[in-house]
Amino acid sequence: MSWIVVLKLIAAFFMGAIPFAVVAMWGTGLDVTKEGSKNPGFNNVLRVSSRPRAAMALVGDLSKGALAVLFLSSPTDPAWLMWGFGLVAVAGHCWTPFLKFNGGKGVATMTGALLFLEFAITASCLALYPTLRIFGRKMGWSQEGAISSMTTMTVISLVIFALRGPEAGVFSFIALVIVVIRHSSNIRQLF
Repeated sequence: MSWIVVLKLIAAFFMGAIPFAVVAMWGTGLDVTKEGSKNPGFNNVLRVSSRPRAAMALVGDLSKGALAVLFLSSPTDPAWLMWGFGLVAVAGHCWTPFLKFNGGKGVATMTGALLFLEFAITASCLALYPTLRIFGRKMGWSQEGAISSMTTMTVISLVIFALRGPEAGVFSFIALVIVVIRHSSNIRQLF
């Protein structure tokens, strides 16, 4: 692996590490890492603040996943490297050095990378997320957000594996594992 690739992977990590939920809360006097669920993600911003601030956090988190792949890859790069940029951005979001290596859950950043890498599959599967949120709310699920996120990401990964083969499938499952690890506290609460 060349030093240029290593530098690009480091850049992808730091792009992913930008805590847009914290940025979205600037000027409010609230620290999203100490309020609500204490998770620096758009759902917690929505919980403790306003929809416009939550939208800012969501757009920022989605964008950094997609932009890490867009800006750091070239058309001649192998697919594994493009996926690598996306995965490293997700890892940067989840373990950001800007928040003492305690970041968000990785769903929005993963979705941004997936929208760039596998737009048709990701876009068609994303309708599952709000559907599950609405259904979960009506059914009184205690962890409707976590269930909706993990289920949607699982479906996307399975479809990518089925339609694109093992190379892309393995990378999508690695991203899914990161998301599941970051939701471990939610999983414990479910059981």
